Amino acid sequence: MADRHGHGDGHGMGPCECEAEKDSPDRGFEFGLYKKIHLERLQCLNESHEGAGRLVFKPWEQRGDKSKFVESDDDEELLFNIPFTGNVKLKGIILMGEDDETHPSEMRLYKNSPYMSFDDTERPPDQEFKLNRDTTGDLVYPVKLAGMK
Repeated sequence: MADRHGHGDGHGMGPCECEAEKDSPDRGFEFGLYKKIHLERLQCLNESHEGAGRLVFKPWEQRGDKSKFVESDDDEELLFNIPFTGNVKLKGIILMGEDDETHPSEMRLYKNSPYMSFDDTERPPDQEFKLNRDTTGDLVYPVKLAGMK
């Protein structure tokens, strides 16, 4: 459904400060929408195991747990309908996967479209991402704030 930080060797001597920040406990607050997802109403179309789509949404401190994953049953596409318990402002998305051909290569976002089907994806998305392989959750895909409220 991304290479590392994207900046060069301009940090000079010593460790990159970004390395310390990426595992900071405070970083989890940036991605605190997990508690706002209405998991009971979340839908994942094309999942190979019923309910597996719900399991990939985890609290920040459990993001490295790769024992819970979702895969498609039919083709290479999954469609998530993610309802929230209230209004949210989506700023960024982290998508982790394996370092192989099973890692998603693209992701499309559609806002305010509850219970979408694959037929609904014929219309243009609100935002589209080309994804790079990220096995550690370091890469953040920024979301256009104006379009995702």
